[in-house]
Amino acid sequence: MTSSEIIRLPFDRAELAVWSRSGDKRVSNWPVVYILDDDTQTAAGNKKREQRRKIYVGESLNVAARMRQHLASIERSHLTNLRVIIDDTFNKSVCLHLESYLIELLSGDGAFEVLNRNDGIVDADYYNRAFYQDRFDEIFDQLKLAGVFTRTIPEIINSDLFKLSPFKSLTDDQAFAVEGVVKSLFDDLRSNDRSTTVIQGDPGTGKTVVAIYLLKLLADIRSSTDLDALDDDGDSLFSELFTDEHGMLLRDLRIGFVIPQQSLRKSVQKVFRKTPGLDPAMVMTAFEMGESEHDFDLLIVDETHRLNQRANQPAATLNTKFRDITTKLFGHDDTSKTQLDWIKARSTHQIFLVDPAQSVKPADIPIELLQQLVVDAKAAHHHHPLLSQMRVRAGSDYVGHVRRMLGAATESGPQPPASVPDFGDYDFRMFDDVSVMRAEIVRRDREVGLSRLVAGYAWEWKTKGNKPGHDIEIGDFRMRWNSTQTDWIASPGSLDEVGSIHTVQGYDLNYAGVIIGPDLRFDTTTGRIVVDRASYFDKKGKEANKALGRVYSDNDLLWYIQNVYAVLLTRGIRGTYVYVHDPALRERLRQSMRIH
Repeated sequence: MTSSEIIRLPFDRAELAVWSRSGDKRVSNWPVVYILDDDTQTAAGNKKREQRRKIYVGESLNVAARMRQHLASIERSHLTNLRVIIDDTFNKSVCLHLESYLIELLSGDGAFEVLNRNDGIVDADYYNRAFYQDRFDEIFDQLKLAGVFTRTIPEIINSDLFKLSPFKSLTDDQAFAVEGVVKSLFDDLRSNDRSTTVIQGDPGTGKTVVAIYLLKLLADIRSSTDLDALDDDGDSLFSELFTDEHGMLLRDLRIGFVIPQQSLRKSVQKVFRKTPGLDPAMVMTAFEMGESEHDFDLLIVDETHRLNQRANQPAATLNTKFRDITTKLFGHDDTSKTQLDWIKARSTHQIFLVDPAQSVKPADIPIELLQQLVVDAKAAHHHHPLLSQMRVRAGSDYVGHVRRMLGAATESGPQPPASVPDFGDYDFRMFDDVSVMRAEIVRRDREVGLSRLVAGYAWEWKTKGNKPGHDIEIGDFRMRWNSTQTDWIASPGSLDEVGSIHTVQGYDLNYAGVIIGPDLRFDTTTGRIVVDRASYFDKKGKEANKALGRVYSDNDLLWYIQNVYAVLLTRGIRGTYVYVHDPALRERLRQSMRIH
């Protein structure tokens, strides 16, 4: 069977006219994929030039006619290179898949600004798909040699740019949620009604991906042109949303994206810098949103469960800001107001992405407020559940199994199951030696990358500020906490460190090695997991809330720490390894896991 051919031409009217008269019938009557860009050869290695490199990927049954349309457009006419990927075995389904595949990888590679809309990304099944996937990898290699890609496929798919890219094929429930949210938003914009929407899902269901996809989709609808209509053959997932009326409704809409966690916020800003229609200035903290000079028409809030109530903040300046923002919005310093109240006060429409079971410290929004938020959204028919597990390749019951195993989902403590669920090829293992677990994580990192050790905050951070020494000591095992909280997973040296909850919540790993520290113990007398408060070193995770006059009991603390470990145990895409410090708890949990 013939291999794919990549024809490169200047994106020039005269050159294309000569090519279209070459006698090759595939120029005007064959399914192909094409790439338009602005001179990759002269751009290589030039950072200033790299920031404005543009690329567009399309598919067509008549590439000659499509190029004449692009040349006549303001949006594409500035591009300089054309590459046409031709294969005698291609059909429409193959081309749609290859188009989506290249767009996703180009977005994750980050060398180009991808000019495509994101509503046409597909991942449909079709005849002989496995064969064509191999063919696509060969095409990728040819394009990489030509300078279109700068990194390998494993490097791309392990990157934050890829994982947080707005160019994603959605699961059915993700697509249903996006469609429902956008249609409801347009209805509310027409009627001038206020609205509060909740998208709810367990770890790994793709809440952050849905939020970013939504923002890109709204940006594309707002900027849609006649050329986009020509490119859209009606097969894209949300074609019906691209109307002149919807574009007008969005035209002057002020949109913000609130992300509480610093590390995730910085990663998303990096994605937005490279995505047309999205601006890193859209991404902000709740404090920045509250201090803004203007209100917002729409605020999308990721990790809503990590918003703050009134509590002692990490810095004194933030305590002052909390007071000042509350006073500005409500006329006086009402300590009962939370950042959730700020967002509702500062925006006409809100979309909250939430999982109440991922609250990890007392300063987070109280669970009863999150539960009420969900109840109200359901009553208003503005609640959208995400059910499909997109991260952990262990089936839909893995998250529930982990929470039951930790006792976080029951009143009577950890309940060993009658049998461990079948997680297929997912590598879920208990280790009796933490050094052996670390060696396995290092081996997995060499094999597939993105494998890290993480732990509960059960050891003091003695090396903070890059002081010498070690933080986590278990027998002969000696390691340091994460040296940075910003993009720690991809930082140099992270394989030789241990990440805390504050570095990994919202992120993916291929393999996670989880150290359950001495902050959790198993009481053999009561048959329950208990907290060792003295072994929990997250000061903000256990301190009393003086502003609200609340002291947190051991049971309160247990709930937060169980949530911390549930989050850590749901980071691994391919596998999760576990070492438990307390021998009694290790024996209890080993009944729920395979043993190494």
